[in-house]
Amino acid sequence: MTDQMARAARFRALHERPEPLLLPNPWDAGTARLLADLGFEALATTSLGVANLLGRHRADRQDILDNCRLISAATDLPVSADLENGYADDPAEAARMVADACAHGAVGASIEDATGDLRTPIYDFGLAVERVRAAAEVARALPVPLLLTARAENLLYGVDDLGDTIRRLQAFEEAGADVLYAPGLRTLDQMRAVVSSVGRPVNVVMGFADPAITLEQLAEIGVRRVSIGGALSRLALRSFLDGARQMLAGRFGFVTEMASIGELRDAFR
Repeated sequence: MTDQMARAARFRALHERPEPLLLPNPWDAGTARLLADLGFEALATTSLGVANLLGRHRADRQDILDNCRLISAATDLPVSADLENGYADDPAEAARMVADACAHGAVGASIEDATGDLRTPIYDFGLAVERVRAAAEVARALPVPLLLTARAENLLYGVDDLGDTIRRLQAFEEAGADVLYAPGLRTLDQMRAVVSSVGRPVNVVMGFADPAITLEQLAEIGVRRVSIGGALSRLALRSFLDGARQMLAGRFGFVTEMASIGELRDAFR
């Protein structure tokens, strides 16, 4: 518990400095250790990465928690858990996932307003706010208080309404969220509009953004945290597929692009 408390304090402090926190998303112990060896200061799980690891369309609740424990145990870095919608519609049930993430080693957690049902992909405003409020109350009351990130998912589900997205983030801030996050922001102007509309640190995920945007530009507009979502998992699988297709075609040039055994052994020592 003492170690987890120290990680929680370190994670919170990383959000209070002026420069953005780079928060990469490993999906197993090996990728977590590689990222730690490279010098990253904290990690976040990725539900898409877990689903990819398991060969499923979506990971289930226990998959997410087991992965959270695995990533948290792999290094001494603070870990924030991607909890999707808490695997429940009811605010109290969704908030219970936050407590479970803490019990599995996390010092941060995110909860989103996407329902998981493509017929009605986004929770109604009032219910979305109540879910964040319940999660924030649980996060603050834990033996190790978690840093709660609240996500407004409009832009990922065809609701191209930045005004409503900002209104939700403002309400999530009022409900007690520590970090605010609207995946799907693509331009600096959109990001600037969000940052200037709220008083809490804003996370930007670059997996959906214009890749020409630099970390320096994000810092200039006040972004406090930069993640990548499932992009590293997808990048790894892209390389895997490219190599497998070459092999199937009887070519083996991909072996010149492998990570060296020495580099891996250094990270996994």
